[in-house]
Amino acid sequence: MNDQDKIQCLVVDDEPPARELVTRYIKQVPNLALQCVASNALEAMSMLQKFPVDLMFLDINMPQLNGIDFLKTLKHPPKVILTTAYAEYALDGYELDVVDYLMKPIPFDRFLKAVNKAFDTRPQRQFQTLSPEEKTLESFVYFRADRKMVKVMLHDILYVESMKDYIKVFTKQGLVITKQSIRSVEAMLPEREFMRVHRSYLVSLKHVQKFSNDSLEIGKIEIPIGKLYRQSVIKQLGV
Repeated sequence: MNDQDKIQCLVVDDEPPARELVTRYIKQVPNLALQCVASNALEAMSMLQKFPVDLMFLDINMPQLNGIDFLKTLKHPPKVILTTAYAEYALDGYELDVVDYLMKPIPFDRFLKAVNKAFDTRPQRQFQTLSPEEKTLESFVYFRADRKMVKVMLHDILYVESMKDYIKVFTKQGLVITKQSIRSVEAMLPEREFMRVHRSYLVSLKHVQKFSNDSLEIGKIEIPIGKLYRQSVIKQLGV
């Protein structure tokens, strides 16, 4: 399939790491093509006038003109998937009939679900992507820490610990601390690779080395298994 036959995408975001992430995701999906990238709404308006765009990934919180107000100015917008770190904008987006609303940092499987949702009336375009092995090696997520977006490869994550309003992401490279709920992190990560084992812990299944009815071990760290999670954990680990 040449690029002209693919779904043409426009990425609009003022943060370079966020643009890089969505751009990378688009390149991983054979049926998508990156038509153009814009760092603000005014650039995006110019792009829409110059190039054919089927699907726009639109950030909400941008300077000068935010994504919601920009979308309201368009008479014939393409299909739109909103991207933002702020959940309070969700209602505004759905009132504008957007396809989906993605919370940053965006996991690849959630991105793919949104794209399929955008074109679910065209079954011939159900998207194929990388193999599970390739996806595990290549996929990553961003966490906001110290006012920056920190890239973390999925295969490097060991486990996640909740600390009230914050979470600690333990990786092979070190520790990332971010203000986020463990439930939101659980939703970001692929179910076949990560599992909630306690109200305060989420683990990478491939890094589990030992386990019992009450705990599991990742390296030298012992992590408790909550009573409510015990049955599903034991089942998932293959016993």
